[in-house]
Amino acid sequence: MKIAFVGKGGSGKTTLSSLFIRHLAANEAHVIAVDADINQHLGAALGLDERESAALPAMGSQLPLIKDYLRGSNPRIASSATMIKTTPPGEGSRLLRVREDNPVYDACARTVRLDDGDIRLMATGPFTETDLGVACYHSKVGAVELCLNHLVDGPDEYVVVDMTAGSDSFASGMFTRFDMTFLIAEPTRKGVSVYRQYKEYARDFGIALKVVGNKVQSADDLDFLRDETGDDLLVTVGQSDWVRTMEKGRPAPFELLEADNRMALQALQDAAEDSYEFRDWERYTRQMVHFHLKNAESWGNEKTGADLAAQVDPAFVLHEHRAESGAAQPA
Repeated sequence: MKIAFVGKGGSGKTTLSSLFIRHLAANEAHVIAVDADINQHLGAALGLDERESAALPAMGSQLPLIKDYLRGSNPRIASSATMIKTTPPGEGSRLLRVREDNPVYDACARTVRLDDGDIRLMATGPFTETDLGVACYHSKVGAVELCLNHLVDGPDEYVVVDMTAGSDSFASGMFTRFDMTFLIAEPTRKGVSVYRQYKEYARDFGIALKVVGNKVQSADDLDFLRDETGDDLLVTVGQSDWVRTMEKGRPAPFELLEADNRMALQALQDAAEDSYEFRDWERYTRQMVHFHLKNAESWGNEKTGADLAAQVDPAFVLHEHRAESGAAQPA
């Protein structure tokens, strides 16, 4: 399943996404974690030190390699230079699988050893001083969107993406790429404002959205979140001594995480697994094409000098069975 963690800055989404990743690893799931936030902190939350976090390869700097690999022998794509972040796969494209080895993972992913298993970690790369005034962070996130467009995953496989904060997540069609979106909300008016934005934007795209209340300290906090988010509120999380210790750089074994917080993480996994039966690959592919055509018309055609609408393969539907059969893979 593809899972997104979103919320306003400081809501705790990176911490909660890292705990969820640890929980999945402890349950022997296959996990790819992606740090797509403008502030790159997921590696540290998973236990990497500053040197290790800084050494993570930036997906944004590997775009030529990513495009060249995913293009494969797709005859509708004249060259990798004409691929943009929304380019959809078609017959001949190479698809990504969670458990395989491939040149994209070799260049962009690193194995992180957790208490209860290993996961792959990928990162967009930080927004640096050299980008100021000349680049948009969403151009970096485009590498993630392109990979998600070409990724097939099964029920026991997870791609967990720590998204950029606030409504910036809607600057591309990537917000439609997920089976489940967990929105982290604090029990404050600012804390639920991003929820209202997400709810409004997501309404027309059939996005599965659940709210995780964070920093909930009282019955009044819980009542506030229930009043503001209704049935979308899945579970709440309080203060954690385990997290505080981890943030000091002295993490205890994950098995010592508080029992109520472990139960909350299991509720997230249960909700993610429940969403699997509603997976609609045809709708997923239609939405992919929809945003590609919008981007092609608004800027892509002019930038590449090509008719990017011609990249759409009308008979192609992305589906996990393509991974089983090896379909769409060039020889």
